[in-house]
Amino acid sequence: MTIADNAGEALETGRGSAEALILWFEANREDLPIGLAVAAAIVGVMLLLRGFGHWMISGDPDCTRWRGVIGRVLSKTGIFFMVAAALDIVTTYADVPQRLARISDIFFIIAFAFQGAIWARELILGLIGRRAGEDSGESGLANAMSVIRVLVSIALFAIAIIVILDNLGVNVTALIAGFGIGGIAIGLAAQGIFSDLFAALSILFDRPFRRGDTIRYGTSIGTVEKIGLKTTRLRSLDGQTLVMANTKLLEQEINNFAGGHSRRTLFVFGLVYQTAPDALDEVPELVRSVVESRNGCTFVRCSVQGFGPSSIDFELLFDSATVDIAQVGADRTAVLTGLMRMFQMHGLEFAYPTQTTFTAAPDGKMVMPYPPKLGEALEKAVKG
Repeated sequence: MTIADNAGEALETGRGSAEALILWFEANREDLPIGLAVAAAIVGVMLLLRGFGHWMISGDPDCTRWRGVIGRVLSKTGIFFMVAAALDIVTTYADVPQRLARISDIFFIIAFAFQGAIWARELILGLIGRRAGEDSGESGLANAMSVIRVLVSIALFAIAIIVILDNLGVNVTALIAGFGIGGIAIGLAAQGIFSDLFAALSILFDRPFRRGDTIRYGTSIGTVEKIGLKTTRLRSLDGQTLVMANTKLLEQEINNFAGGHSRRTLFVFGLVYQTAPDALDEVPELVRSVVESRNGCTFVRCSVQGFGPSSIDFELLFDSATVDIAQVGADRTAVLTGLMRMFQMHGLEFAYPTQTTFTAAPDGKMVMPYPPKLGEALEKAVKG
C-alpha cells in the first residue's frame, strides 16, 4: 500500500487526523503546489477579467455598445464560482479521497451552473438593452426590461437547477415534464401578454419603425410617440392619439415614411382631346421646367399614360430631396400650382369628366356639338 493510499484511508476513516494530514501532504508534496499555483493563476485571471469588465462598463454605463455588453457579462463573475473552480483544480492535481473529490465536483457543478445562468442572463439582457439604447427613440421599451429580466432569470435558473440535479444522479424526466406542462398552462393563460411582448421585442430587433417615424398602417397615418410593452402609441395628423396593440400592428402592412433620403411623387393629369398634337409634344419639357424650378425637386419623367374616357392622360414622376412629410406636401403643392400657371400661359386645358351628346335634326341630319369644320369631319367619319 502506497503513502497516498494510507493517507486516503486515514482521511476516509477519520483515524488520526493529524497523522492523516501529514501523510496526505507527503503523498502530494509535488502535485499539490502545482495545483495550488494553477488554481491561484486561474482565480487571478478571473479577478482581472472581472475588473476589466467593470472598467469596460465605466466607459459605456448604458451598455449601448458591444464593449458595455461584454463588460457586463465579465463583471458578474462571482467569488463563489472562483472558489469552486480553484478547489476543483486542486483536487484534480492532488490525490484526495474519493468522497472529498466527489464533494468538490458537486460544489463545482453547482457553482458553474448558476454562474453560467448569470452570464447568459447578463448577455441576453445586455443585447436587448443595447438594441433599446442605440438611440433615445427606443427608450419606451425600458418599462419592459423588468418583466424581461424576470422571465429570462426564471428560464435560465430553471435550466441550471435541472442541470445540477441531472449531474447529481436525480431523474429529471418528471421534473422537465412538469415544467413543460406548467409552461403550457401559463402560456395559454397569458398568451395575449406574451404575444404582445414578443411583438415588442420584434419591433426592437427588426426595427420596422422607431420613435418619431411617420408610418401608415391600414387607413391610419401617425407619428410614433412610444413603443411600449403591449401597445404602440402614435399621434395622428389631426392630433389624436392612436393606440395599437403591437401584435395587431405587425400583422398589417406598414409604410414607413421616415426611411430613405427622398420621396417620389406620382401625379396623373389629363388634357382635353382638343389639344393639338404639337402642343402635346411640348408638355414633357414644360413640366420639367416647372419641377426643376422648385428647390430640392428632381424631375424623373413625364409621358403619355394613355387615352382616358374624357382626357389624354399624362404621368408625372419627380423626387423630393427630403423625408419630411410636410416638406413633401409643400413640394407637391408648388409643382401642381406651377403646372396650372404654365398650362394657362400656353393655352393648355386640363380635362375633367365630360360626356358628349349627339342629336339629330328633324330631317335626320346629325347636329354635331363642334365647330362647323370639325363637325363636318366627324360627321363624315361617323357616316363613313
